[in-house]
Amino acid sequence: MLKRVSPKEAHELITSEGYALIDVRTVVEFEAGHPKGAFNVPVVFIESGGRVANASFVDIVEKHFAKDARIILSCQAGRRSLDAAALLEARGYAQLVDQRAGWGGTKDAFGGVSERGWEDAGLPSETGDGGDRSYTTLKR
Repeated sequence: MLKRVSPKEAHELITSEGYALIDVRTVVEFEAGHPKGAFNVPVVFIESGGRVANASFVDIVEKHFAKDARIILSCQAGRRSLDAAALLEARGYAQLVDQRAGWGGTKDAFGGVSERGWEDAGLPSETGDGGDRSYTTLKR
């Protein structure tokens, strides 16, 4: 069963246990702000007709991360990262963790924040493409 952790717990896994964080949001979302040191591999692209699966998602992850790599998956609020985890689990990745609440947090049925995301938790963040961790670089 997939382990799910809070943003603070995810940060602790990164700093103390060597986990890598893959942010599965779009390039535009990632560049606007992301966890410091995160890799960007979008699981979907948002186009005029809606969301379109990134057919290269698993291939790009496999190119850069071994099947036994410790990986945390994160998105905006927690849905896309769960989808990404299912894709990677199906390809044999076993040390996956989902970061609940993603970058922007989760909302309750009334629109209130039910869990703060990475950004609002005040964890180390940065903007820009991420350099060698950017989607442009990783997909080459």
